[in-house]
Amino acid sequence: MILHTLLDYDVLRVIWWLLLGVLLVGFAVTDGFDLGVGSLLPFVARNDVERRVVINTVGPVWEGNQVWLILGGGAIFAAWPHVYAMSFAGFYLAMFATLFALILRPVGFKYRSKQESAKWRNTWDWALFVGGFVPALIFGVALGNVLQGVPFYYTGDMRMVYQGSFLGLLNPFALLAGLVSVSMLVMHGGAWLALKTEGTVADRSRRCASIASVATVVLYALAGVWLWSSMSGYQLISPHVPNGPSNPLLKNVASGVAGAWFANYRNHSWTMLAPALGFAGALLALVGLRARWEGITVIFSGLSVAGIVLSVGASMFPFIVPSSIDLRSSLTVWDASSSHLTLFVMLVCSVVFVPLILAYTAWVYRVMWGKVRPRDVTHGDHAY
Repeated sequence: MILHTLLDYDVLRVIWWLLLGVLLVGFAVTDGFDLGVGSLLPFVARNDVERRVVINTVGPVWEGNQVWLILGGGAIFAAWPHVYAMSFAGFYLAMFATLFALILRPVGFKYRSKQESAKWRNTWDWALFVGGFVPALIFGVALGNVLQGVPFYYTGDMRMVYQGSFLGLLNPFALLAGLVSVSMLVMHGGAWLALKTEGTVADRSRRCASIASVATVVLYALAGVWLWSSMSGYQLISPHVPNGPSNPLLKNVASGVAGAWFANYRNHSWTMLAPALGFAGALLALVGLRARWEGITVIFSGLSVAGIVLSVGASMFPFIVPSSIDLRSSLTVWDASSSHLTLFVMLVCSVVFVPLILAYTAWVYRVMWGKVRPRDVTHGDHAY
């Protein structure tokens, strides 16, 4: 209980904001290359054996990688209940489409090779493509909408009301953010395939990943210019109360503030490391792909993915989900969290269990390390 007393409410809120970022980055970097591999499947593999090779590069690890998505969802539910409620109300159809696509992935892995029919296997190959491409696109579209503000508000009795539509989420900037997400994960997936395969599959993967790395740099830069020149951000105009109650209606917010999403970069120059990492990682991945530096290229592409994801959080702090129709309903780090005790208990659980997850993940990657070759899938009893 001494530690509980020492960790003030505002400190715990910031810790959980940082932990949420870590979990989202963990998902984007680990399960991100799984999504990228699925998106590349129809383009880097031309026959059944090559497609089985591609599938088996992620087959042993995708379930463990998806744990980060579950952890992120659980953290939002327990630590940021207002954010969780708004997300499931506002992005319900988008989340349903994402979950449907993610469900196709394990079903595709398990059923694809159950029959020899070419039509059967091709159908499941395209299902695996959908399971990779659709979540990658929707996650980016969601972040693009969050940066613009989401149409929701709270009533006086703290009932959340969402007034948007599914088609409204598909606006130009959000679609651009979705393309950034797809390109960076395709780059990451291609780098992974270049590491885990050989021959023509590896060569095609390098080419696709090289194109995706260039697209990542161009699209990410375009999104930044658009955000700076044509979109106004949000700004707190009342003093924030770090230890205050979790009631979004107790603050005042201004919108239409030019360059507001870049204020943290001006005021805290170290936050520039996030976008710099996004650009540098993609460019270094391109160099690594051309030079055939297999292992370090995956690290470069992963750093780019991490930097791009972190740049969203760095630019928006302390906002988590701003409201576009009722500014004071916007959710921030200071007014959208669970109670002090809940955050503390969750932190203790995280300190215990996250290292176990990291250790297990590292062990799995160590055991499953090495390239996947055609003979491994044609003669292997456990191959997909």
